[in-house]
Amino acid sequence: MSTPDIIEMIAPSFSMPAPPAPPIVNLTDIRKVHRLGNVTVEALAGVTLTIREDAFLAVTGPSGSGKSTLLNIIGCLDAPTSGVAEICGVVPALMSDNARTDFRSREIGFVFQSYSLVPTLSAVQNVEMGLPRGERDRRERALTALEEVSLADQARRRPSEMSGGQQQRVAIARALVKRPSLVLADEPTANLDSHSAELVLDVMMEMRSRFGTSFVFSTHDPRLVERMDQIVNLRDGKIISQEGHVS
Repeated sequence: MSTPDIIEMIAPSFSMPAPPAPPIVNLTDIRKVHRLGNVTVEALAGVTLTIREDAFLAVTGPSGSGKSTLLNIIGCLDAPTSGVAEICGVVPALMSDNARTDFRSREIGFVFQSYSLVPTLSAVQNVEMGLPRGERDRRERALTALEEVSLADQARRRPSEMSGGQQQRVAIARALVKRPSLVLADEPTANLDSHSAELVLDVMMEMRSRFGTSFVFSTHDPRLVERMDQIVNLRDGKIISQEGHVS
């Protein structure tokens, strides 16, 4: 056997591993200062955090620790006073307001504790609101999203005709209908009983598995925390501990 043939046979065993995926969130020395008259409050005090793609991460800590502020910055709803926030490969602070809004509408979904559904609209109409105006096949995509969270049979019902767990799954469908890279969930299980909370988390984990969506939660709920594979604990605007696959 010739030398080239031998090299060709053994070459696969020397192949280099694929490079790691870029992080979905990269925060460097993030500080956020609120000024209320003569009073200055430092909501975040130098947070540096990298969140990998395919994350299932909980941000924990007592009230006033900076959890909501951190999610607002990751979600491009607020800008840091200093430091650099890179989200999905871009720096939103360098964008115009219109460009940042467009980026947020395409790349980031939101799930809230209070569901934030429009009471006069049906489930499918609420999910449609997660799509930009002018998007094609809005109704079909919304119905598909409801089917993915096992609520196809509730499509015509209004929120008042649904349980809390069902309403939260509608909210998840609304967040996921546009296939965002990142979903931010603020206390998504706080108003749910244990069974409903488990169903909601199962849906989110299934969406992560199927679509590679990254989830970042702000929570006090130990039921949610124990299902995470990454945990960041905040206190007084600083990260005091990290667990799991967080760097």
